[in-house]
Amino acid sequence: MLQLSGQALAPYACDPQASRGRRHAEADAPTRSAFQRDRDRIVHSTAFRRLVYKTQVFLNHEGDLFRTRLTHSLEVAQLGRSIARSLQLDEDLVEAIALAHDLGHTPFGHAGQDALNDCMAPHGGFEHNLQSLRVVDALEERYAAFDGLNLCFETREGVLKHCSLANARAIEAAEPNGVARRFIDRTQPSLEAQLCNLADEIAYNAHDIDDGVRSGLITLDQLADIDLFERFRHEALREYPGLSGRRLLYEAIRRMLSAQVYDVIDATRAALVEHRPADADAARRAPALVRFGERMREQSTELKRFLFSNLYRHPQVVHTTGQARQVVRDLFALYNNEPGLMQSGFAQRSDSARSVADYIAGMTDRFALREHERLTGQRLLA
Repeated sequence: MLQLSGQALAPYACDPQASRGRRHAEADAPTRSAFQRDRDRIVHSTAFRRLVYKTQVFLNHEGDLFRTRLTHSLEVAQLGRSIARSLQLDEDLVEAIALAHDLGHTPFGHAGQDALNDCMAPHGGFEHNLQSLRVVDALEERYAAFDGLNLCFETREGVLKHCSLANARAIEAAEPNGVARRFIDRTQPSLEAQLCNLADEIAYNAHDIDDGVRSGLITLDQLADIDLFERFRHEALREYPGLSGRRLLYEAIRRMLSAQVYDVIDATRAALVEHRPADADAARRAPALVRFGERMREQSTELKRFLFSNLYRHPQVVHTTGQARQVVRDLFALYNNEPGLMQSGFAQRSDSARSVADYIAGMTDRFALREHERLTGQRLLA
């Protein structure tokens, strides 16, 4: 076993002392591991602070208690660390990836992302995972010696969760054998990155139930047909007869979360025994090892389908996201035609379309709405 800061790491974990390093060489920190340092840089970044005013599902103005990109990222980090500890993976790397994975998300959630991708279609498109990498590699301006945050390879690898083959090849040309290589080779990221991907899914399924019921757009009666939720609602009622309302909802979600966490731990341990990766690179060459058991995977997929049909495509959500798309399209057209409307740092870049996308993607919901009203005179999503 490797040992660092009191945490015992399995041989297949990413060892911060054996990191593939940073794009710009730096001396080690005297009191923090490389991955702890990455986490701290992410927490202090401008992009991380902006997540508090970026949409998860419900737009920021719709209520103070709905999840935002920031609270979602914190929940992913909490779930990821809990599972990582049981699997003897590096918790700090898991936390760093979790906190950074949505840094490139646009305002207005997936509606904003889809609209910006449409606008950028003639210019290479827009992928929010690739944008997160751009944020940590280039767009943050906190250091005198380099652009971005200069994170470790392992953190950057986890941030780039998805990537088109065309973009992967472009990144590979600029960074041979780098973070995009796995999309070309069809290999896996580290186990810590795989864990963040699954923790992301667990977190948003649970909190979208909570936010959906809180909003009144879905009901407990509708959820009765969803095995993964209904099993734990019945379990809670057996233990606490007469429980109702928010306490019943929270109790069912809490039990559902715990069951998913334990399922991932058990299924992943079985996969590790089967494939026996000798080190982190061997784990990358294996099939995806951090996983649900087969039954839990089926139930999670059923829940995702329910949420897609009943929450994400609810007429009220569709109406607000339609207006959000208009905001993004209008801003893109205005800035693209007159770059001087943007802040000077973006307006002066040579690739105006990509600079416009960077500028819009970095906006919070409320800043985008204010800019749109200032430039068009229209007040949307009020």
